Amino acid sequence: MSVLNVDFEGGEVLRPGAGLEIGCLSIAAGRIRAEPVGRRVDVSGFLVLPGMVDAHGDGFERHVAPRRGAMPDIGEGIASAEAELAANGITTGVMAQFYSWEGGLRGPDFAAQVLPAITAERDVLVTDLIPQLRFETHMLDHFAALPGLLAEWGVSYVVFNDHLPHDRLAQGRRPKALTGQALKAGRNPEKQFELLLDLHANGPEVSAALDHLAQVLAAQGVRMGSHDEQSVQDRAEWRARGVHISEFPETEAAARAAREGGDAVILGAPNVSRGGSHKGNVSAAELVRLGLCDALASDYHYPSLRRAALRLWRDGICDFATAWGLVSDGPARLLGLDDRGRLAPGQRADIVLLDKATLRVAATLCAGRVSYLNGALAARFLA
Repeated sequence: MSVLNVDFEGGEVLRPGAGLEIGCLSIAAGRIRAEPVGRRVDVSGFLVLPGMVDAHGDGFERHVAPRRGAMPDIGEGIASAEAELAANGITTGVMAQFYSWEGGLRGPDFAAQVLPAITAERDVLVTDLIPQLRFETHMLDHFAALPGLLAEWGVSYVVFNDHLPHDRLAQGRRPKALTGQALKAGRNPEKQFELLLDLHANGPEVSAALDHLAQVLAAQGVRMGSHDEQSVQDRAEWRARGVHISEFPETEAAARAAREGGDAVILGAPNVSRGGSHKGNVSAAELVRLGLCDALASDYHYPSLRRAALRLWRDGICDFATAWGLVSDGPARLLGLDDRGRLAPGQRADIVLLDKATLRVAATLCAGRVSYLNGALAARFLA
């Protein structure tokens, strides 16, 4: 569908600093306009909100590889995932692909297929897709090649992870999930165990290697984040490297250290929508209540982004505008996307309309183009 030039009238519009108010929102040439453009669309009974910006999501894995060999064309899988993003009101989606010793869907070879496909599909899909590489910190043999690969794949956002089960490896014990991981990676379990022990042994060299790698990536203009921090020290070490995004801190202390140090905090929307962490970590809703959150992210479940914002509002943790800002303006700002996240003149026309009765997504527009449209609202658009 081409770019819409319309005046949305009669809906409740979420305006910056004003909250929800019934009024008109005009868009033309992919931007929000200060004056009406002349074609009226009645959106009474709907909330007109900034499109959601998903700061981190890996729910696309089931689209690009539902079962071995079921999706030979990775680009088609990305297009399928984009349809789910749009149906959930997401207008900008960070697609987080692992580069991990885990292998299989999370291994380097698969990353080499998925990340270029995301970059290629960006030009033909409506939703704005941003590729993110999740890099395992103990894979020292891959450090030298990483900057070149990122440039080749069009990736400018890296998050550092360490998912090695260090406690068990330090004792020479096999990790509980070893056999399943080995089978997914196509490795013999004993070979997998040897690999993990070797990676664990890299520990003393990792910090200095990360210091150097972060300098190289920063010079290359790469945005960097760290994942699952547990302590004040963790955050201080990453900040010293120029890594200023803290994804899913596991403790209040780590989140508070990020906030006090001027770093951005991303929390998991599923943690909010399900009422707590499935791993027993700190409650994301409690961190929001304490003012220690800049953005919510879908993590592994795209519908949770909208549901989490609504739950924060319904539970009285914050007002509607603040809650919705955690899935729109907040993530846009931490990603350096100052042209979206707010319904203000000159901003991109990234918009989601929710049915006021059900609070479900009825329409999604990205830069003025429709990416999703359903139900009675579709008839009004097409009238």
